[in-house]
This record gives sequence, structure tokens and C-alpha cells, in this order.
Amino acid sequence: MRLGLILRLFRSAASIQRKRMILTVTAIAWGTISIVLLLSFGEGLKYTLTKGSTGLGEGIAICWPGETQKDFAGFPAGREINVLPEDAELLMRNIPEMESASGEMQTWGAQLSYGRQNLNKRVVGVHPQWGKLRNQVAEPGGRFLNRLDQENKRRVAFLGHQIAADLFGDEPPVGKTFTINQVPFTVVGVMRDKIQMGAYGGPDENNTVIPISTFEALLGRRFVSVMVFKPRTPELMEHTKRRFYEVLGAKYRFDPTDERAIGIWDTVESQRMTRNMSVGIEIFLGIIGGLTLLIGGVGVANIMYAAITHRTREIGVLMAIGARKSYVMGPLVLESLALTFLGGVIGIGIGAAMVQGLAFLQQNAQSEAMEFLGKPDFSLPVALTTVLLLGAIGFTAGYFPSRRAVSIQPAEVLRYE
Repeated sequence: MRLGLILRLFRSAASIQRKRMILTVTAIAWGTISIVLLLSFGEGLKYTLTKGSTGLGEGIAICWPGETQKDFAGFPAGREINVLPEDAELLMRNIPEMESASGEMQTWGAQLSYGRQNLNKRVVGVHPQWGKLRNQVAEPGGRFLNRLDQENKRRVAFLGHQIAADLFGDEPPVGKTFTINQVPFTVVGVMRDKIQMGAYGGPDENNTVIPISTFEALLGRRFVSVMVFKPRTPELMEHTKRRFYEVLGAKYRFDPTDERAIGIWDTVESQRMTRNMSVGIEIFLGIIGGLTLLIGGVGVANIMYAAITHRTREIGVLMAIGARKSYVMGPLVLESLALTFLGGVIGIGIGAAMVQGLAFLQQNAQSEAMEFLGKPDFSLPVALTTVLLLGAIGFTAGYFPSRRAVSIQPAEVLRYE
């Protein structure tokens, strides 16, 4: 019975202030569209930054042998440290916290030939586990290097998608034979396209990857250019790095605290910074959208104060004859929530449609800038954030004016015209 009366009072007020309500609903809808778009783009950008930061490899450490900077056990500073491919197995045997490790040999300017096409490109020799460490995922129909390739020194190659396109054009590369420095190799896989924000020696899309055993035999190399390893969990990275220095320091006779002997790029820390930065960007965009939505909330508050001023005499009389506070506050709060809800529904509907349209355009646009911005995503967190903001604004805009209404003393009523 009480709810029915409140609804009737609300309909009566709505018919009197129709134009003002339409303007308020429009303001709420506009603010809602803004926050939906900003949060959706923030969500897409966060996903792209996170994915791009792990394109190099997730939670890995990349190590470059260098020169000692400290005297140790009678050996002077300035010694060059050379790491062998089998040191990957040494590390795995002595460091239980290490999930995987791989050596990496590199050469620039190798001659790649197929038909009339000749390229001078980078060739990398690696262990089979390098593919997983470095996020090298094969396109359908192909594979990465495996244990038998390594053990049998097979002349097989895994190509980056860009170099595959440059070398073979529109032909499917898998199964084709090309030459590296006049030596025939068979393509066993092509890397799937990926977003890669970090790199050393160039992006992976331009790499030609072969077994490290084949690389040694082909080019006569003995020492690795880079060592890559990954701890079992990101939290174990610091401990694993310390043990890495201890194990190799014992073998090559350098101080385990000498970080110049082997330099390490810890991607766990850089990826953590990227995630924090992406969250900060999303929060910043959310604040901008929230302030825009707040403008609509101010409009709702204004219409509520105007309604109270217009109905001051009526409210005072109702309170004087003993009307319950809920009969006075109810229609005002309901009016505020209804305006906010209506504007929010319209705004969310239009905003979600715009997000889908922009996502479609982004998906079909051949633009690196659009690819970096990422696909806007109207996700559950975005929807919940928008609904919570709308609810808070609607309740606040209705509650405080209605509280003022019920605080009016009947004796003050005659002051209002």
C-alpha cells in the first residue's frame, strides 16, 4: 500500500516536470556513454600492454655473458666469461627452483635463399625448450623444434611470420626447403603473429631459429650469446638469480656477487611495472569518465532541489497534518533513482553498441596504432563499475534533497511563495 502511494506521487511529479526530466536523463546518458567508452578502451589497452609485455616471454630472465669486475680466488678482474650450451643442463640439475633454461647462439647477416629470393637475416640456434620460454607459438600445421631435432642435429628451421612472408611470399612455408649459407634446411613451423613490446637483437618475427646443435656444426660456434631461464614462480626469481650466479660462479671462478660477469634482464620486474602502469591508466580514464557522469548527477540534484522548492508549501502542510516521512522522501528518492536508471540504461545501451562497432573497426583496420590501443572491451568489471557509480549518484542526488524536505518546520511554510 505504501509503495503504491509513493509510485502515484512520483507519477504526478513527473508529469509536471517532464521537460526538465528529459534534459536530466540526457545528461546522465551522455555521462554514462563517456564512462563506458573510456573504461572499455582502458580495459583493451590494459590487455594489450599486459600481452605485449609477455610477448618476449613471461617471467623469464635473459642473461648476457660479460667480463668480471671483481678479483676472485686469485683471478684478476677483466676476465671474459664464456658460457657453454650444456650449462643449461647444469643449471637445471643444481637449481630445483628453475623451471626451464636454454642457451641461445646468434649470427647476423646469414644468407637465406629460396628460389630467386635472397635475404641477409639473423639466425638463432636454441634448445627445444627455448620456444616455450620465449613465447614462440607455431601457426596451425607447423611445430617448434623438438628433442629429436636437437639430438640428431637436424637441418630444420622455425621461421618468424615476417621472414616467412618475405622468403616464401604467398606459398605455405611448412615443408618447403630453403638454404642458410648454401646449406639446405626444411621449414617445420612458422611463428604465430604476436604483440611484442620487448626485444633484444630485433623482433621475433624476423628470426630464423634452428637447433643449437646444428648451429654449432654449421657455424663452428662453441659459446652461447645469451642464456634464458625461468623460475617455477615469479616469486622465486630473486632466489633463482642468486643461485644462477653461485652455480656458474663456481664453474667459471668468478665472484657470485659480480653482476657484471653475467648481466641479467629480469622481465618479472619490468612486467610488474607494465601491469601497474596499465592499471593506473585505466583508473585515470575511469576518473575522467566518473567526473563526466558526475555532471549528470549534478543535474539530477538540481532538479530535486527545484522540485522541493516548488513543493515547499505542500510538503510543509503534509508534515503539519502528520504525514509520514517516507511518504515525503519516497517519491523524491524514487524520482532521482528513476531518472538515473533511465539515463543509465540508455547510456549503457548506446555505449555498448559503440564499443562493439569500434572493436569491429579495430579488428579490420591494418594499423599498428589501432593494434597497440587494443580491442575495447565492455567487460563485467566495466559494467559493474558503471552501475555502482550510477546507483551512488542516483541515491545521493535524491537522498539529501529529500532529507532537507522532511526537515522543514510547518511554521516556516508561509515564508515560501
